[in-house]
Amino acid sequence: MLTALIMAGGEGTRFWPLSRKDNPKQFLKLNDDQKTMLQETVERIKELVPIEQVFIATNAAYQEAIKKQLDGIPLENIIVEPMKRNTAACIGLSSVVIENKYPGSTMIVLPADHLIKDEKKFIDILSKAVMTAATGKNLVTLGIKPTHPETGYGYIHYGNHLHTIDGDQVFEVQNFTEKPDLDTAKEFLEAGNYLWNSGMFIWQLDSILYNIEKHLPEMYESLLKIQKALGTDAEKKVIKNEFEQIESVSIDYGIMERADDIFVIPSSFGWDDLGSWPALERVKKVDDDGNVVIGKHYGIDTTNSIIHSPNKVVTTIGLDEVVIVDTEDAILICDKKRAQEVKEIRNILAEDGLEDCL
Repeated sequence: MLTALIMAGGEGTRFWPLSRKDNPKQFLKLNDDQKTMLQETVERIKELVPIEQVFIATNAAYQEAIKKQLDGIPLENIIVEPMKRNTAACIGLSSVVIENKYPGSTMIVLPADHLIKDEKKFIDILSKAVMTAATGKNLVTLGIKPTHPETGYGYIHYGNHLHTIDGDQVFEVQNFTEKPDLDTAKEFLEAGNYLWNSGMFIWQLDSILYNIEKHLPEMYESLLKIQKALGTDAEKKVIKNEFEQIESVSIDYGIMERADDIFVIPSSFGWDDLGSWPALERVKKVDDDGNVVIGKHYGIDTTNSIIHSPNKVVTTIGLDEVVIVDTEDAILICDKKRAQEVKEIRNILAEDGLEDCL
């Protein structure tokens, strides 16, 4: 049986000020005017995983929004983390919850806020990843074939060829690399055996739990206590108590960089993690001056910029490569090349007590 875990607890900090704590990126309609990023994620996998076998990991603040956005999802499939403990704890908690309901199933793990243009190809690759995960203790990930030297993504270095499934190759993973500087990213691109880390994983439940026990034994002990409490009156209390003690570590660092039998399928299906404002150039119409405009903008000699202002007229003169975002209570203006630093502005606001703006 196939199950899916969609991680939807992030705050989308680099899309501030549109993305907020109470309305983060996964709840925004960034790709079109019909569905949110979360809704699109669930919709695109329905051919493989019906809604009753889809689970959403989130925090208590987003629970009600998820109920409203995902009509038909069982309430018990919304897994609420009591506090942030990074992706290893999120996946660990979700694994024991899903194992309790669908024992022995294969889990597909997906972020809630990514764009995929070629959904048919995506499902085809995902199906092949499921086949690869069915053998032994295999942990499988999808790596995106890089198109340019990107510094905003982590990379996967792959080695020996395992096998080919209907034209798509599967390779052993040699190692994972954090976000590189530009020179290193150029070296990765030239080497030809590096892929962007998509953050998508496929494995059998017993495989990921085996690896958590092996590489994060203290976390595994907490998960066993949680598993025993599921369905009892003590469930929420036990989860909270154990989460307070669990190490905050990413699944990449905690498991994928340490485990054996890690495999990757190089993929090209129009993937984008929409990580910051300049990503809109890849999903929205670009005008003759190279601008992406959402709202009303009148400019003189304004080029290659992102302007988001649905409620106010924005006028500009002599600007190039800038981001301008206007919301009801905040305005962002930044160099487009430094848009990744938006999350640092949020930190400054938080330090100054401006929580209402976050």
